[in-house]
Amino acid sequence: MLPAAASSSSFSSLNLLRRNPNRSRVSPRTLQCSSSPDLDPESPPPRGEIRANHAGVRLEERVEVRTEKTRIDSWISSRIRGVSRARIQSSIRSGLVAVNGRTVNKVSHIIKGGDMVSCMISKLQPLKAEPEDMPLDIVYEDEHVLVVNKPAHMVVHPAPGNANGTLVNAILHHCRLPTTAFVTNIQTSDTGECSESSDSDIEDCVDQCSMEEVDVENYEALVRPGIVHRLDKGTSGLLVVAKDDHSHAHLAEQFKKHTIHRVYMSLTTGVPNPNYGRIEVPIARDSNNRIRMVAVSGLNNSRHARYAASRYKVIDDFMGGGAALVQWRLETGRTHQIRAHAKYLGIPLLGDDAYGGTKDMALSLLRPRTPPTYHGHLSNIISKLQRPCLHAFSIGFEHPYTGEFLQFSRPPPDDFSKVLDQLRSISDCCAKI
Repeated sequence: MLPAAASSSSFSSLNLLRRNPNRSRVSPRTLQCSSSPDLDPESPPPRGEIRANHAGVRLEERVEVRTEKTRIDSWISSRIRGVSRARIQSSIRSGLVAVNGRTVNKVSHIIKGGDMVSCMISKLQPLKAEPEDMPLDIVYEDEHVLVVNKPAHMVVHPAPGNANGTLVNAILHHCRLPTTAFVTNIQTSDTGECSESSDSDIEDCVDQCSMEEVDVENYEALVRPGIVHRLDKGTSGLLVVAKDDHSHAHLAEQFKKHTIHRVYMSLTTGVPNPNYGRIEVPIARDSNNRIRMVAVSGLNNSRHARYAASRYKVIDDFMGGGAALVQWRLETGRTHQIRAHAKYLGIPLLGDDAYGGTKDMALSLLRPRTPPTYHGHLSNIISKLQRPCLHAFSIGFEHPYTGEFLQFSRPPPDDFSKVLDQLRSISDCCAKI
């Protein structure tokens, strides 16, 4: 086991960034598991025990009459414990779910009180990813969970155009899984700041990517590390990974209920006004650019927009408001939430070309606030930006087995820190003039 979690009440490394460091239970009769008929679906596996992968588990149940209309994937997820929502969505798309005797294949199908739902959990789909021996910055690890400090420019999971060199490839090797590995269909879900499918369209999400090693001769010999949430390719920082099915479902539920503590640090073009606050503006896909999201409010609110809320606080500002170090705490997790909310506030992230934080934008704010002698230096700093300046600084969650609240933090990597230091240095020099 690696070092214990950091205290939940203090973040000493945050000071380094400051200018002045000072889930209705399911009746056993409703579930049938062809591979393990005596398995009690209500209780989680004992500590250290590995459960089968739920393929063939059946649910046949009538929706309670007083139940409000709801999505079928969400309802089934609430009835079968220990199975991720992405796995249920895969079962729906595979034609293994019926409502009142009619097969449905839309994960967003709406059910109502009195409907009879039948479901069988699908088999796992093969993951076309090979274990790769790549360095991992492991912040914490035990037999159930893994916390990794992801570097910028690393894609989290394999996707078209990114079959190798991903975090999943590295985890497959780290967990010593054979090449016979499987993964559930990658889907978007209800939570998660900035994740990308093919680096464009995912939420920081829960229930998206769950790898499994399957020994055909011994179905019980199952190891299931799971990516519970994701970060953009360009975002650095902390990410929690589940190493078994119970841990994955437990962490996924925490993300769904928004009880995961997540703090991000960013460098922005300009400074928000006021210096701290809460932004509650829905987020939808940009109709003009399908790989980008947009914060929409009022009359502009699309029926496809989803509720999103973020809290922000300025930690430091530079050159009289030309740029700022801003801390974000997520109340929800939507695709590109921080990036879309920052743009809405008029402070796109430095280096985030897709959301307006271009080099030209940054220099147009910084140059007028500094003497000409610093303009060349500023251009040099900004020209080196190769990604949005966004770092997942800390993460806190309840351990799936012990119930202990674990919290971890890591400062931004060198590329972020160097830009921060240089902006601060120029700002200090200008203040003395």
